Amino acid sequence: MTATPAPKSRRRSATTAASRPRAAAPRQKKSPAPSLTDIAVAALGDMKAVNVKVIDVRKLTDVTDTMIIATGTSDRHVRSIADRLIERCRGAGHRPSGVEGEREGEWVLVDLRDLIVHVMLPRIREYYGLEKLWEVRPGRAGPVPA
Repeated sequence: MTATPAPKSRRRSATTAASRPRAAAPRQKKSPAPSLTDIAVAALGDMKAVNVKVIDVRKLTDVTDTMIIATGTSDRHVRSIADRLIERCRGAGHRPSGVEGEREGEWVLVDLRDLIVHVMLPRIREYYGLEKLWEVRPGRAGPVPA
């Protein structure tokens, strides 16, 4: 009697599969976490704030690094913009150290320590002219006098 050959195993041996080098997956660069300023600007944009201006004030004051000035179209809009800003910043782990003017809604200031955000009605923004106050003039190291 002749012996019949054993059927071939269809499974791969464990050593063969494990010993094969795998092609390295291409590394994806992790995008850096958005900065507090980026979060604030996005929140202002989502709420349709008008004329958003970001001002670097590090050379002008020790109080904060950046100021953002934005306009709302009504007192309700100004309050809604500020509320969304606060909500987004808290969601990213940044709690405001102070919020002023929410009741009146003409000018809401949100103090996030390294960032101060002013949300104002158009007439208030025009009257106070914060952009002019905090702009840097060539050859001048401080804020422009009012």
